[in-house]
Amino acid sequence: MQSIIKHKSRPEGPFETQDRGHKFGAASEEMSRFLDFIEQLDQESAQALSIKTGYAETQLFVALLRNHLEGKLTTSSSLAQSSGLTYGTAIRAINDIESRGLIMRRARTVTGKSFSLHPSEKLIQEWQEYARRVHSLIGSTIGLSVPGRGSDYFYGSSYQRGNVINPPSVLSSKLQLQKGLRVLVHADPTFLAMHVLKKQFESIFGVPIQSRALSIDRLRDEIIKNAKSERSSYDIIACDLPWFGEMAQQGRFMPIDELIEKTDFDTSDFHPEAIASARYKGRQYGIPVQTTPDLLVCRRDILNEFGLDAPRTIEDTLEVAKTFHSRARNMSGIAWNAARGTPLGHSFLFSMAAFGQPAINLRRTISGFDGGNVEGENFRPMFNTLAARQSAVYLRELLNFSPSNILSMSWYERARAYADGEVGMAYCATLLAPMFELNPESPAHGVTEYLPHPAGSNAKPVAPLGGYALAIPANISPDRIGPIWTALASLSSAQAIKLYIENGSLVSPRFSVSMDPEVSKISPVISKVDEMARFGVLQMWPRPPVPEISDIIAIVGEEMHDMLVGAKTIDAALANSQNRADALMRSRGHY
Repeated sequence: MQSIIKHKSRPEGPFETQDRGHKFGAASEEMSRFLDFIEQLDQESAQALSIKTGYAETQLFVALLRNHLEGKLTTSSSLAQSSGLTYGTAIRAINDIESRGLIMRRARTVTGKSFSLHPSEKLIQEWQEYARRVHSLIGSTIGLSVPGRGSDYFYGSSYQRGNVINPPSVLSSKLQLQKGLRVLVHADPTFLAMHVLKKQFESIFGVPIQSRALSIDRLRDEIIKNAKSERSSYDIIACDLPWFGEMAQQGRFMPIDELIEKTDFDTSDFHPEAIASARYKGRQYGIPVQTTPDLLVCRRDILNEFGLDAPRTIEDTLEVAKTFHSRARNMSGIAWNAARGTPLGHSFLFSMAAFGQPAINLRRTISGFDGGNVEGENFRPMFNTLAARQSAVYLRELLNFSPSNILSMSWYERARAYADGEVGMAYCATLLAPMFELNPESPAHGVTEYLPHPAGSNAKPVAPLGGYALAIPANISPDRIGPIWTALASLSSAQAIKLYIENGSLVSPRFSVSMDPEVSKISPVISKVDEMARFGVLQMWPRPPVPEISDIIAIVGEEMHDMLVGAKTIDAALANSQNRADALMRSRGHY
């Protein structure tokens, strides 16, 4: 993938402008380490034991699997050379392995005279099971198992048979995509992981991948610009979930219902609110590739120091923020999105949700509000409500316990402040959790409590849903749709989501991935979000995917900023927000 494009404006975070010269990730860290073990064991066995035969195929399997994980080309000649056998003997062994359905041969050229070799799905499954058995056997026989937990436990981990997701296998035939696969994505850890895995995905698809990654505002602008062209410059586009209403209404993405049905693509594994967020007027327009709710993150070690419980209510949050706010400690109480416009607009909508009120007049449901079926009076703004006023008061009170630069702070800055130990709490999207979860130098590493947004009076805690789904541009060339869908389904598969997590992402929209024991041990945030999805805490209604939501967020973010700097009263800012949003909805003919 190409380097992320640099831009003069302030990026959302480091993922847009940083040097992306990372080493390519392994398709499975566990499997890669196991192959190293088997290779070394094979070498030691050959030197120490009087065994002349029996290890030849092992070398072939290890070389083939390692090349697959690293995205390296394997031919019959290169595989034969890696075996240590004579060429003729190695070729016969390779042919025999292929006849057993363990090697897949895929044409490299149109003529079909040149082939690449790949491990079959059967071989990958066999070696995953072999790895689990060997791990368990070592644990149970030489004392590394956890006492009383049985043979499925080893090295302090548990492997539940059937829950471990295997690395992906290659497609049986190359994607028929002239000039390769063209992708437009967001600049965040998930898509950085996708970039790191470039070689693996190119091997899987059999075509080169060209990718462009942009910050959130520039991504939206590029999607709109691309839709105006006669033919799309991209095959797959990553779209922020709340944008799908706008993008679908404007005809910028094609509906994919028929593709889902034709290929029996199973959507039941996805978090319900995530898959629903990429739907508009009953039609599906995208497949989630990440679920990243906005949560309250809090330092557990400081809570324990003061004998405090994790905050569950608005009152608790203010009390904890006040306690954490200390000049002696050189720490502020809490960080949040307070920069003018879109960042602060998100904070306000989420605060309203904490007081039990959506930004527009959505229908009530058992679990909250219906953000997927919106019409007529449901579009009416709700900034003239008690909950809106309570939210404004709450944000103004938070200023007392926030960093001095809070009014210019947005997504990345708030997470950075928390990761660096400058604040004890932060409202933070989980996609930025790697900044402290995967950084041992962070004071918040290993001591972070993940909480839904604490609730106001007579309301329930809620985790406002965010994330990205992959979509196909409506102006794509028709002959590319089939191969593009194959690639999209692969990039959003459980196997792919697991790879992203193993290579630096900590978000998953799939239940099966979160249940994988190799995944769950990486960070507690993954299973925590999964739990919120299961119990209905993860909700899209705080930021419903209606076409006007981006404009509404910007409007209220401007008005609330004027309030926070003292240029307007709370009542004036709310009245302006209501009037401007109401004029917008009327201009769109909603009521």
